[in-house]
Parts: sequence; structure tokens; C-alpha cells
Amino acid sequence: MTVSRRDFLQWSATALAATGLDLRAAPAKVAPKRILILGGTGFLGPATIEAAQARGHHVTMFNRGKTRPDLFPGVERLHGDRDPKKGEGLKALETGTWDAVIDNSGYFPRMVGASAALLAPRTKQYLYISSISAYKEPNPENGTEDAPLATMPDPTLESMGKNYEYYGALKALCEQAAEKAMPGRATLIRPGYIVGPDDPSGRFTYWPVRFARGGEIAVPGAPEDPLEVIDVRDLGAWLVRLVEQGTVGTFNACGPEKRMAWGRVVEACRKAGAADAKPVWIPTAFLAQQKDLEFPIWAPYAGDTKGFHTWSNARALKAGLRFRPVEETVKDTLAWYQAQEKVEKGRTRLAGPDAAQEAKLLAAWRASLAPAKG
Repeated sequence: MTVSRRDFLQWSATALAATGLDLRAAPAKVAPKRILILGGTGFLGPATIEAAQARGHHVTMFNRGKTRPDLFPGVERLHGDRDPKKGEGLKALETGTWDAVIDNSGYFPRMVGASAALLAPRTKQYLYISSISAYKEPNPENGTEDAPLATMPDPTLESMGKNYEYYGALKALCEQAAEKAMPGRATLIRPGYIVGPDDPSGRFTYWPVRFARGGEIAVPGAPEDPLEVIDVRDLGAWLVRLVEQGTVGTFNACGPEKRMAWGRVVEACRKAGAADAKPVWIPTAFLAQQKDLEFPIWAPYAGDTKGFHTWSNARALKAGLRFRPVEETVKDTLAWYQAQEKVEKGRTRLAGPDAAQEAKLLAAWRASLAPAKG
């Protein structure tokens, strides 16, 4: 069986449990900041802009103007290309000053280095959105930001490779390029799966939507397997908070606060789904025997992927990162998807097995449980 690790790389490249206290309460207002976002119209960008506007900050977007150009009509826009060798390149960024730059569209170190170096004299802080994939595989359990980073044979290669095998190493090199251009002023964020409303990857969304359709649902692994996700709205709000505080350093942006069981997510999907929805747990060992079958978000809590959903977020928590309950994310994601189907079909693709693949897997699992004859 091919696990969802590769799917994580591909879509990342393109794209609180109740305590009685509201830990997401906004901090005290600060003086408005000027924030430049390199990108801004994909998935994380809009959530960040909404959070910044809610806090009274002035936002400028720099992008090619091709993806969802009608978003945020009142936001200042600059057009160009991340590659300074293409078209107008970074020319639009040669003037202007900002308190902080949030780079969520940088995938190659030459381009990240070029924008960071150009903006360094005219900005105080450079936030680069990296990835948990920047770490060397296999990932350690409960790994911290000091874990070894991924490398690649040729660091000048500007290709993610056939199966995105260089995606993580390129992210690590982009981090280094940002820090080199702005030493001591870079904030490096390493998210895992970013989920929630408006997610075009269909990875996390697959689960609440599948449960909403009802029937028997093939669920991989075991209820106690760990799972880490972060709601895009929580990540966007935290990025704005880091700008307000001028926080620099390197942070794993994975949630929630404490280790979360995969079974909790499945139960949240069941409660939000159809009345007849019934999860059928398929053990990891059995799934390993299947071919050409992928389940999004989940990864086996065994072998090379055992540490993938166990990264420590202690440093980010100290820096103010807060998480909403995953149950809220499930409900909101399902509601968004059901409304979005009528608005923008292009953002409602779903990852995961199709109906025929799922039925075949369930039949094979039942057959394996049948007593041998004779």
C-alpha cells in the first residue's frame, strides 16, 4: 500500500479540547502593521489576510494575479513573479516598506533568497512558511525543531523530483536562504497538514464528506494512532500574532496542544455525518498488503512513518499558537464543502479512494475475517 506521505508532499507543494477557557481570545490590539504577503490567494494566504484585516493591519499582496484575482478587492496588489528571471520578476517590490513579509509561495531557494535580499533593507521581519517535510526521514518520534533536516544531492536543482522527493530538502534550503538574507530577523514556520474550510487539496475534507455520504466507511489503522493537523484559520491568526510580537525563530506548527488520537477525528466525522455512517477499521498490517490505495491525512504509526504525526509543538505554544477543537474544524469543513459545491467546483476535489476502491477493500477485509473452510 502506498501511504499518504507522498500525497502530503504533492499537495503541500501546490498547495482545544474544551477547557472552559477561550484560549483563542485575541490578544490586546497593537499599532497597525504593514504586512506584505508573497502569494495571498491560495489557501493559507486568504486566512492570513482575513486575520490581519480583523486586527486592523494594512496588507499588500504580491503575486501573478492569476489565482482567484477577485479576492480581497480592497487589498493593495502588486504583480510580478517570484522568479526574478521571468517577466517583470520582483520589480514591483523594489520600492515600499513593510513591518513584515509573509512568504507562503516560496519553493526554491534561489527565489526565496532573491525576495528576502531585496526586501531586507525595507522590512523588519521575514516569515517563511516551510513544512514538516523539511526534516530528514524517517522522522523521530516527538521530534523538536532541532531534528536533522532533509538534504538533496544537488542543492541548485530547481525541481521537486518525480515523486516530490526533493520537496522537503528544498524547503529546508529555502529556510536557509531566508535566514542568510535576514540573519536574526527570520521566522521559520514548519506546518504539517493544514486543514479546514477552503482547502482545495481534498485531503482532510475527504473524511467529513465521506461520513456525510453514510454507509460503511473504510478507515485505516487504529483509533489510538496519532494525528496532527492545524486549522488554516488558527495558523493564519498565529502568523499575524508573530508579526505583532516581532517573534523570530523556528517553529513546528502542528496541533493540537497534546497528542490527538486518530479515533477522535473519526468520531467527530461520524457525529457530523449521516445517521447510518459506520467506520470499519482496517489494520495497518492488512493495508500494507494492498496496492495502489491511499488514505489521506493518516499515516501508519509504524516503520518509517511512525514519527510523522508526533512532532513537538512546545515552542510554538510558548509563542502563542492556539488551536480550536478538531470537532469544530470537521463541522466547518463539511459546511464549507457542501456550500462550495454550488459555487466553485474546482475547489471541491477529494483525495482518498473512490467508491469502487473502497468497496473492494472492504470486501477483501471481510474475506480475510471469514473462517477457513475444510
